[in-house]
Amino acid sequence: MTVRILGAAAATLGLLALASGAQADNPIIQTRFTADPAPLVHDNVVYLYTSHDEDDATGFKMLDWRLYSSTDMANWTDRGVVASLKTFPWAVQNNDAWAPQVIARNGKFYLYAPISIAGSPKNVIAVAVADNPAGPFKDALGKPLVGPADGYFDPTVWIDKDGQAYLYWGNPDLWYVKLNKDMVSYAGPITKIQPRIADYQEGPWFYGRNDHYYMAFASTCCSEGIGYAMSEKPTGPWLYKGPIMEHDARATGNHPGIIDYKGGSYVFGFSYENNFAITPIHHERRSVSVAKFAYNADGTIPNLKWWDVARAPQIGTLNPYTRVEAETIAWTSRLKRDRDRNYSWAPGVTTAQDDTIGVYVTRITDRSYIKVAGVDFGKTEAKMFTASIANARPGSSIELHLDRVDGQMIGAMQVDPTGAPGHWREQSISTSGAIGVRDLYLLFKGGDGAMFDLDYWRFSR
Repeated sequence: MTVRILGAAAATLGLLALASGAQADNPIIQTRFTADPAPLVHDNVVYLYTSHDEDDATGFKMLDWRLYSSTDMANWTDRGVVASLKTFPWAVQNNDAWAPQVIARNGKFYLYAPISIAGSPKNVIAVAVADNPAGPFKDALGKPLVGPADGYFDPTVWIDKDGQAYLYWGNPDLWYVKLNKDMVSYAGPITKIQPRIADYQEGPWFYGRNDHYYMAFASTCCSEGIGYAMSEKPTGPWLYKGPIMEHDARATGNHPGIIDYKGGSYVFGFSYENNFAITPIHHERRSVSVAKFAYNADGTIPNLKWWDVARAPQIGTLNPYTRVEAETIAWTSRLKRDRDRNYSWAPGVTTAQDDTIGVYVTRITDRSYIKVAGVDFGKTEAKMFTASIANARPGSSIELHLDRVDGQMIGAMQVDPTGAPGHWREQSISTSGAIGVRDLYLLFKGGDGAMFDLDYWRFSR
């Protein structure tokens, strides 16, 4: 996948992040429209799976599922597309890549997603499997896991402490089934929860914690907030507990995802903030946000208000002395992904000589920037900055600033021509003044049009 600069229309939204401090800047993904967040904690990394609204969407136009990862809740690395409607060749291929969830079991990763099938107006739930969280995911069954039936979408899955896995889904009714240990078949009946949970609409997120069971959900449309219910058993009965976020006129939809990570608890959802930064017209072009919270003593969840109030602090720092992927971003002025990586990509790839490998930033234009939060330069000054660059145009440059886009400049790289298209070259410059934990801004300059592509960077002493 590559990354290109969007137009200046989104720059106003970017300015809101300049003085944000050590916290995640909501929405946390600015380079694509993302929705239906499904976080998974694995090997001390948060893997955030999302659905994806196309740039020209007016209503729902969703073709694939994407992945972002973080270890500090503020900087998010784009991992590309992990599955799409093409993963399920028996599915209708024109729209319905709706809310997914991924869970790990026995060394495999299972992606559950709602799709449509030819010849039926009703939804089904499909399952794909991968050997690692970044995919590629492959169709596990060649047919639906459950369905078709009305309202069979928004799957959520949890493996209880006794090893029993449960799959819930549904709009406007809530259904569940017990999954077998293979995670691609089920035993027993498909059961509808009755009576309906108060204020429940769609987007369930099911999990267990400290002998409590939780069902978070998008509250009754429209507008939608995030509500939740609790139970003493994984199958209910469910007692409505109130809002995690109130209904808000700024969002006709919502979808929660909740995790514990590094001693804190986090709720993900979405807003339309990036859409409204570009146009006052409502489109189904959504953007994922995150907020940290603490459970009450009785296990209940407080009302967090809306995403402009509820935030998540950065936890930990970023090491600039190892390879940092250019698509690791806390905030960007106006970047956009425009081509997907090849599905054969796998973790551990250390080169981008072939543009089908990995993810990189492309079509960089004048005065755009990338913010990387909480970069720990240490007590000894960083002396050198190195970047891997391709397709460079004469007169292009990268300025390195601390704390603000117009803050202290620690170095400026005049980008040299890189030769044949697609040929990647490392270029280095001396730096001074980079000490301690600082926010780093990569400010790009160079006139009209696309200037160069950027794959990764690092500092050295």
